Amino acid sequence: MTIKELYSLYCQCGSLTTDSRNCPEGSMFIALKGESFDGNKFAHKALESGCRYAVIDNGDYVEEGDDRYILVKDALQTYKDLAREHRRQFDIPVIGITGTNGKTTTKELIAAVLRKKYNVMATEGNYNNDVGVPKTLLRIDRQTEIAIVEMGASHPGDIKTLAETAEPTHGLITNVGLAHLQGFGSFKGVVKTKGELYSDLARREESTIFINADDDNLMEILPDNVWVTPYSTNLQNSEGCIVGEVTACSPMLEMRWKKPIIDSDNDPSAGKWNTVRTQLIGKYNINNVLAAVAVGVNFGIEAEKICEALEEYQPTNNRSQLVETNRNKLIVDAYNANPTSMAAALDNFEQIEADNKMMILAQMNELGAASDEEHRRLVNHIRQMSVKNVWLIGEAFMPIKCHYRKFATTDEAAEALKQENIINALILIKGSNSYRLTTLQALL
Repeated sequence: MTIKELYSLYCQCGSLTTDSRNCPEGSMFIALKGESFDGNKFAHKALESGCRYAVIDNGDYVEEGDDRYILVKDALQTYKDLAREHRRQFDIPVIGITGTNGKTTTKELIAAVLRKKYNVMATEGNYNNDVGVPKTLLRIDRQTEIAIVEMGASHPGDIKTLAETAEPTHGLITNVGLAHLQGFGSFKGVVKTKGELYSDLARREESTIFINADDDNLMEILPDNVWVTPYSTNLQNSEGCIVGEVTACSPMLEMRWKKPIIDSDNDPSAGKWNTVRTQLIGKYNINNVLAAVAVGVNFGIEAEKICEALEEYQPTNNRSQLVETNRNKLIVDAYNANPTSMAAALDNFEQIEADNKMMILAQMNELGAASDEEHRRLVNHIRQMSVKNVWLIGEAFMPIKCHYRKFATTDEAAEALKQENIINALILIKGSNSYRLTTLQALL
């Protein structure tokens, strides 16, 4: 069966599921496999539960004489091929977003801006891997005018595969930094993998790249044969760029931006400053905000509407959030952590004025052989700060000699917090989601 033939059957079904516990009547089931499960084993259950077809890649689970089973070589690849075939039915802009830090926040900001004018379909949550991207693409429908697809990576070739599935017309790499080194092997591996998005766009006609012109790593791998919309915070050397600057950050980011004045541009708003008071914490978010501005300008959103969208956006995903309890103010950035994002968070926290500061930081994962060095580097960074009340969570911190309080697990830190009476403090909570740092909020 060709992918076009399979897609025709999918259209007859009207919906697709990869979960045998959720089988809409008449849907198509695709048997994906993971480290601890094999969807082939649940194909029969899916059909019994209402699925019209079951796509599997293990012939042992085909029941003789039952033409509802569709045997393929690789169910995951078939899932991706089916999603790409669906994407090809729609002649709309598809914006691919990747990067070491900020890609989810940037995606949400871009979606907020574009929704001021268009019907936008964007990746939900962080469904940005080889299962999440097809799931996102299959949500495109006849009402969708622009699609935004987030792409994550932890190994070389990941972005290449996802871009081949999504076939983006526009692309944005937020940045490249030290993350997933265990999978990439080195920083060069990170740059090369993220750059696979640029390479994919360079193969497509009339593609556009939105780029931070201040990022030398990105500028070095920028292809020649694509349209470019640059943005920058360098007010002295940013000709042709959308520019912006931080005007305040105490702790919410306030900034201003303006479009470049171009000879052929008859836009009366070009060259005029636009002020924005965001609900994001951290001056490092200015690049995420400027990326959303650049996309909005490219798609003809009025400056006033861009500012309106940026001010309305509220983070709700444990990224750059300000949480006020009865006793303290918390800066919660507990979804992910790597050396680059951790350094940015610490630098920003140091600059916020507050009489009583505290930091609760969790270990950075997936750093491979660089883990020991990067955690020692992090502790040395903390030593240069004025904040003295610091709690460190994770085995990686335990061998490091320092006077900060250390805990092997978050549960141990929680028990210690129960004995404390921390009040009137500004507390930075930063770490990977796996450490469940948000569980500490009720104790603060």
